[in-house]
Amino acid sequence: MHIAEGYLPPLHAAAWGVASAPFVVHGVRALTREVKANPESTLLLGASGAFTFVLSALKIPSVTGSCSHPTGTGLGAILFRPPIMAVLGTITLLFQALLLAHGGLTTLGANIFSMAIAGPWAGFGVYWLLRRFDVPLMVSVFFGAFVADLVTYCVTSVQLALAFPDPSSGFLGALGKFGSIFAVTQIPLAVSEGLLTVLVMRLLVKSSKGELTRLGVLLQGGRKSDTTTEAAVR
Repeated sequence: MHIAEGYLPPLHAAAWGVASAPFVVHGVRALTREVKANPESTLLLGASGAFTFVLSALKIPSVTGSCSHPTGTGLGAILFRPPIMAVLGTITLLFQALLLAHGGLTTLGANIFSMAIAGPWAGFGVYWLLRRFDVPLMVSVFFGAFVADLVTYCVTSVQLALAFPDPSSGFLGALGKFGSIFAVTQIPLAVSEGLLTVLVMRLLVKSSKGELTRLGVLLQGGRKSDTTTEAAVR
């Protein structure tokens, strides 16, 4: 998913940076408020960031010749909401660009928009909608993480198609080509990430029930799902 250093035309790289900036600024303010109001949340914030860093650093070769990886952003978006996940994702992508040569500084804005903004917002939206219809917590978490992963790659396909339209079929032709390349590997990866996120959430329910209740993931005195997990989103 990480678009490599120098791969995008300068104008495109700058435009995605400008588009991402307001979301990151908003996220910094939300993160600052969260830490000031609830200092005890720093441990869970760090765990969410580490989860994203580790998963998104895994490079898995694709049968199409490209590389793919999970994103790990669904968990943080569900726990702390997408604005804060934008900051955690930005920090992750910056460190990966500087230390692991994943992505790059010129393409940082584009990678932030796809992985730290679009994916988390889409994943959280699906999770929130499912909980509003009383879908069990773990099912909602699975689909939230699945969508956050998959939408990241859909947005990356759009970014690449805008930068490199097909000579004959234009933007739509390029979008179909990039999307098909990613989809072969990313759909099973998104399923795997959804299942892993469910496992992590189960552990958090057992070990950090008070914190999850404060965050609104669990409802105090709420009903139990079919997995015997108390679940309701505010």
